[in-house]
Amino acid sequence: MVAIIDYNMGNVASVQKALNFLNIPSVVTNNHKAISDSDFILLPGVGSFRQGMENLKRKELDKLLTDLVMGEKKSFLGICLGMQLIAKKGTEPEDCVGLDWVEGTIVKIEEQNLRVPHMGWNNIDIKKQRYFDNLQGKDFYFIHSYHFIPDNKDVIAATVEYGRELVAAVQKENIFATQFHPEKSQVAGLSLLKNYFDYVKA
Repeated sequence: MVAIIDYNMGNVASVQKALNFLNIPSVVTNNHKAISDSDFILLPGVGSFRQGMENLKRKELDKLLTDLVMGEKKSFLGICLGMQLIAKKGTEPEDCVGLDWVEGTIVKIEEQNLRVPHMGWNNIDIKKQRYFDNLQGKDFYFIHSYHFIPDNKDVIAATVEYGRELVAAVQKENIFATQFHPEKSQVAGLSLLKNYFDYVKA
C-alpha cells in the first residue's frame, strides 16, 4: 500500500489516478497510523516551500516522515514540491529549514530571457538508470520556479536543460524524487512510476 501524504498542498488526486491506472493500491491520508502501516510513502505537492513545511509541521508529519524514511528506511517517492521539501533549506519566499534528508538548497530559477516558472515538456538527461529504463531522451512535464542544488552531485539522478543544467531527479538510498510530474507526463511518466514500484517491491 502506498501512502500518498495529504497535507493540503495539492495534486494528490492526479497522483492517485495514475497509481490506480497502474493497479498500485494507495490511500490519500495524513493519519499517522495509516502512514506507518504503509509499504511506501509518496509526497506530492505544489506551492511554496515555507507553506509546505508549515503544513507538515502542523500535523506533525515532518517528524513522522523523518522517522519512517530516515530511521526505518521506508521507500520514499517525492514529486515536485515533495522533492524540494527533502532538502536541508528552501528560500521560498525566504530562508526556511526543510526536512533535511538530502543536503542541499532550493533556490529560485534566475535565467535571463527565459520564462519563470519553467513550465511545459522537456526531455531529461538520465544520470542514474535504476528507475529510468528505456526513458533516456523522453519528455516529462515540468512546472516550477525553484530548483534543487544538492551539496553532493552524486545524488543527481537526472537533469533538465533550462538555460543551464537543472536537477530533474534525485536518488539517495531509499529516497527517490522528481522535480517533474510523472503523473502528468503521459506514457513516459506512467512508465517511470511502474519502473519505480516494480523495483522497490522486488
